[in-house]
Amino acid sequence: MDYKQYIAHKLTIEGVSAEEIAAAIALPPNSEMGDYALPCFKFAKVMRKSPVMIAEELKTSFITDDVISEVSAVNGYLNFKVNKSGLADNVLNRILAEGESYGSSDIGSGKTICIDYSSVNIAKPFHIGHLSTTVIGGALYKIYKFLGYNVVGINHLGDYGTQFGKLISAYKRWGNREEVQSGGIHAINDLYVRFNNEADEQMENEAREYFRLIESGDKEANELFEWFKELTLEYVKEIYKKLNITFDSYAGERFYTDKMQPVIDELKEKNLLKESNGAQIVDLEPYGMSPCLILRSDGASLYATRDLAAAVYRKNTYDFYKCLYVVAYQQNLHFKQVFKVLELMGKDWAKDLVHVAYGMVSLEDGAMSTRKGKVVWLEDVINKCVEKAYAIINEKNPDLENKKETAQLVGIGAVIFGALYNNKIKDIVFSYDKVLSFEGETSVYVQYTCARANSVLSKCEGEFAVPQSYSPNAQESEVIKSLAAFPGMVRDAAEKYEPSYIARYAVDLAQKYNKFYIDCKILTAEGDAKDFRLSLTKATLYTLKNALSLLGIGVPEKM
Repeated sequence: MDYKQYIAHKLTIEGVSAEEIAAAIALPPNSEMGDYALPCFKFAKVMRKSPVMIAEELKTSFITDDVISEVSAVNGYLNFKVNKSGLADNVLNRILAEGESYGSSDIGSGKTICIDYSSVNIAKPFHIGHLSTTVIGGALYKIYKFLGYNVVGINHLGDYGTQFGKLISAYKRWGNREEVQSGGIHAINDLYVRFNNEADEQMENEAREYFRLIESGDKEANELFEWFKELTLEYVKEIYKKLNITFDSYAGERFYTDKMQPVIDELKEKNLLKESNGAQIVDLEPYGMSPCLILRSDGASLYATRDLAAAVYRKNTYDFYKCLYVVAYQQNLHFKQVFKVLELMGKDWAKDLVHVAYGMVSLEDGAMSTRKGKVVWLEDVINKCVEKAYAIINEKNPDLENKKETAQLVGIGAVIFGALYNNKIKDIVFSYDKVLSFEGETSVYVQYTCARANSVLSKCEGEFAVPQSYSPNAQESEVIKSLAAFPGMVRDAAEKYEPSYIARYAVDLAQKYNKFYIDCKILTAEGDAKDFRLSLTKATLYTLKNALSLLGIGVPEKM
């Protein structure tokens, strides 16, 4: 049972839907006040009454039953207390029946969501700056799938621009095919860095000419480009495999080369294209924005041109319900411009385009520059986390079987969780020690809680079932309420494009379970208490594993 929905459908507020009421219901900071609370302040304008008066009227009209046992109105809040025995019975039986599907739904059935994320550059290795877009997009992909949506993961490859002319110039000057083939992406990057360090005007002109040859279909230039692309994708797909990331399309910027002209023609037909110093722009000054540059004075296209073409192609191909762009907040203006241009073109679906902005991630020594070669590779961060995880596990549990496999799950999980735990818009300074801590707000803590629950269940002899009419104590009730909140938390994460909701939920549930574990006997309890606590342990394990799975994090059996 979804208790928020249940409460919402028993309330009538003129001009407010049950879905809006359910969305406003929250968990009170103090459980003594109630299990759920509805703040009435947002209804004051609609109802033209004070929040205190609204809460009192709603309390009077609400009829308690065997689900909601008590209602109170306090300072503009309507507080609800759930029948503890009924809640426990309902939640535990549902989780034990649904298992790995608990929290899922079909609310997205028949709707397609496109997610543009990661968007790596051809011929450049993954650096830590790509971490957030990759794991945020990957988590959203899994969350929407869990909610029944058809999801299309798109890696909008950076495979267009003069940098590829630079790379060909560098390769023809200093490259060796065998060395580049064996060295892969890092060998390519070394050539790129060397070009930028040594380039003079003649080399820059040569690079522009090689890019022109790529665009004009020159056989040799395109064979080299495709080779660089193949080496890049071999490398990045290994990283994606480690991070549990999925894509359905690798259509990059170059894919839209022949799809830009129809968009440019439409802009002309609708008198939206204007000349400015030889360039072609869409004037957005009336909307408080600088002009959106469509074509440079030399006729070359830009990011905006290709993004406009990509948006039109995606709508025509996938007929999306929403199209998300998981891109850093530095591109806020760019996406506002692109979305506005599409709106001015009369695309009523422009409202369904969403820029999911996020903050930057770096190590303690600051930002990176691929051009200068000063960069922290993501694969090095992953490998270091796995190595550190192995050392910690070896120290804590030297006799543990499968230590290497466990270290992989723990180390990679720490990298993902470290980028997802905070609100996505915040800048992150990545700390190895912090993300690998067995204490506090980390994936390691949650994974360890799962291992603890597994250990309890492995020592259980015989079958057990949820006892009827069992009255849970305070610690048990806190875990139950947290378990009941999971389906709503998944929907909230999807609606707000915020995987951190699930990461924080997992930590909160783990903390509540560990308090219960310490305060309450489980295996040595008797009768209904033992059955209930084993059921609670199994339900917690399912829910924590489901939460971590939505973030792309696996769970070891033992730690």
